[in-house]
Amino acid sequence: MEGDGGLTRSVRGACPHDCPDTCALRVTVRDGRAVKVQGDADHPTTHGALCTKVSRYPERTYHPERVLHPLRRVGPKGAGRFEQVGWTEALDAIATRLQAIAARDPQAIVPYSYAGTMGLVQGESMAARFFHRLGASLLDRTICASAGGEALTASYGAKVGMHVEHFAEAKLILIWGSNSIASNLHFWTYAQAAKRAGAKLVCIDPRRSETADKCHQHLALLPGTDGALVLGLMRELIVNDWLDHDYIDRHTEGWPALREKALAWTPERTAAVCGVDAEQVRGLARDYGSTRPAAIRLNYGMQRVHGGGNAVRLVATLPCLVGAWRHRAGGLLLSSSGWYPIDHGALQRPELLGARRPRTINMSTIGDDLLHESSAGFGPKIEALVVYNSNPVAVAPESPQVVRGFAREDLFTVVLEHFLTDTADHADFVLPATTQLEHLDVHRSYGHTSVLINEAAVAPLGEALPNTEIFRRLAARMGYDEPCFGDSDEAIARQAFGHHVHFDELRARGWVQLPLPEAPFAHGGFPTPSGRCRIDAPGWGVPDHVPNHESAQSTPALAAAYPLAMISPPARNFLNSSFVNVKSLRDIEGEPVLEIHPGDAAPRGIHDGALVRVFNERGQYWCKAVLSERARPGVVNGLGIWWRKLGVRGSNVNEVTHQKLTDLGRAPSFYDCLVEVSAD
Repeated sequence: MEGDGGLTRSVRGACPHDCPDTCALRVTVRDGRAVKVQGDADHPTTHGALCTKVSRYPERTYHPERVLHPLRRVGPKGAGRFEQVGWTEALDAIATRLQAIAARDPQAIVPYSYAGTMGLVQGESMAARFFHRLGASLLDRTICASAGGEALTASYGAKVGMHVEHFAEAKLILIWGSNSIASNLHFWTYAQAAKRAGAKLVCIDPRRSETADKCHQHLALLPGTDGALVLGLMRELIVNDWLDHDYIDRHTEGWPALREKALAWTPERTAAVCGVDAEQVRGLARDYGSTRPAAIRLNYGMQRVHGGGNAVRLVATLPCLVGAWRHRAGGLLLSSSGWYPIDHGALQRPELLGARRPRTINMSTIGDDLLHESSAGFGPKIEALVVYNSNPVAVAPESPQVVRGFAREDLFTVVLEHFLTDTADHADFVLPATTQLEHLDVHRSYGHTSVLINEAAVAPLGEALPNTEIFRRLAARMGYDEPCFGDSDEAIARQAFGHHVHFDELRARGWVQLPLPEAPFAHGGFPTPSGRCRIDAPGWGVPDHVPNHESAQSTPALAAAYPLAMISPPARNFLNSSFVNVKSLRDIEGEPVLEIHPGDAAPRGIHDGALVRVFNERGQYWCKAVLSERARPGVVNGLGIWWRKLGVRGSNVNEVTHQKLTDLGRAPSFYDCLVEVSAD
């Protein structure tokens, strides 16, 4: 259509970022340039609303610092000094180096990627095919959600839960480990609707978040004590007989063993471990045991501690004990991604491995692994790293180790990126990738149940290419001639869901709702072998409270030296490390901050706005102190994740986190961290 002096059209899209909302977008394009990104008003969960970050997506796409041409390093690693080269020169050099390494052992080559895009096409499709054909090391993608994901699978058989829109009908909502206003905006609209209809909202979170401010009640428990709180709630449900015995008998297995554990957790014991009042435990149990329907919105913050997996398993059991699943507005939602019929085999082609069985590298221990020499237990030393859809130098735990690994002169590093991130600064080659407005993709969600398409709204800027095309061209340079490397992006998009989703319908409408029951587990039917919720699960056992790696109870000597527990929830205007370099969003965020309770600040001589040093035996970082009761006594909140080079003195919060893993899912324990804070 014509308008405002030029040709204007609206293009359907999907937000690619690591957020449960996975919003449907409408991109306004005028004379070939994207001028506005809005939420699709017709999509049932997006309903026209976007977060501040994504509504400014054109600012990111047209950012003056976009990498738009292949770059080759000319300075020392980490300096960010590059020269422009052509695609032919870059790909030839990369292929030659990878072939030489693969001739010795292809496992010395490691892909490193995560959720820089959640798209099924630009994520792990052509990239996975390339690395499978190469025989490179596999990557265990654990950095965000694998503890909770494995826990949910242990209990329910898959990452499944209630429909987000039905929270609007609940009479009690527990918002557990989630700052929904900042990180799950569209769920929050349903929670607000329930609140207006008389529902009680309870926030369970060590931090008094913006969400906690808007709830009727806030339980500020100590980090890593969620499992203990659940056991205390269970004890009250048992002794007061607030149980749905019929649902337990018909639709769970293993309850008697957990029941015996729970009976030992009196409100007083629970309160002492969690750092809350015993009456809060009794009151929450009473509310949950007597209110119908009751719903839990569980998020991934609470599983980023040593016992995070067990804690998620315990929370997942609660709706079964009270029969909350009987109502469509009862139950639990952590992730809905298990509902999607994705054909991962068609996308990733694992048959390209043949008989080879490469080792697996855990992305959460990349700092140690890059410094590991060859050994029988580890395999070959890592000689090459290909990074896409991630910024590990900023986001991986214990960044001093990560930086040392990336600084190795003998490590060959290729980074596909939009900007010169902390990681790209360490690359030998940086390859310009397209943004979401410049390529085709299809998306699932982990917070709702519709499939979305993202059409390319504008032509790629400069010489940028989609991830798929970069790996397609690199495969050709390596001599890989299997037909799957010739698949177009549309062909891959059509393969993603097979016959379960009609691609032409998806393209015509922009999104397709999955045909699922409204109350999925009203009569059991969990996707486990028995159809029951597994409380005592084979291979996982009976869940229990697992204390933190670092705490006064687990490591008293360490706690004496570093007496403050630190969590590092995301800053409201960033998404992990994305958007940190968008100036308008960084201006809103201001600068890296540490929220500290006035009672903890005073004996340390720290005043509001002071520059402080946060430190432990692993490292140190600097930021501004904000004296606030958003931090509970004994806990500080280091809001992240800033790029190191945009932080104070080239540091960020991951200077002090560690690489120890969770009880399930082999995930990092970011929120299981002891520190000390001093005025700089």
